[in-house]
Amino acid sequence: MKILMLHGINHNMFGKRDPKQYGTVTLAEIDAQLQALGKELGAEVESFQTNSEGEMCERIHRAFADGVDAVLINAGAWTHYSYGIRDALAILTVPVVELHMSNIHAREAFRHHSVFAEIVKGQICGFGVDSYLLGLRAAVTAARG
Repeated sequence: MKILMLHGINHNMFGKRDPKQYGTVTLAEIDAQLQALGKELGAEVESFQTNSEGEMCERIHRAFADGVDAVLINAGAWTHYSYGIRDALAILTVPVVELHMSNIHAREAFRHHSVFAEIVKGQICGFGVDSYLLGLRAAVTAARG
């Protein structure tokens, strides 16, 4: 089973950016935890991070062509306004799980709305790094359907 983890804008700064919201964990540490859990669950997890919206769409298109079994996405701020990424995700025919480290519904008003919400299988937010791990478990379960 192949799962694609998509990390969005500014996530390369985890560990340095706003530790109150995101803690001190780095992106490399998050990916290592996903790899370890993926092994336990019998899934290969590939991670991709970009600060370019176009590159994110291209990687989603490639996921469709490659036939991944599920996609996890933490798009960061793009969650709230990127119709381009939303439309790319809508092309996928596999489960997509949206996740966020912070509780987007308890933050600034503009973060309360996700343009992805109506096309994803589900959303997990507010559990820090555990949001990623819960998301991976949900994606694997949904892909096994």
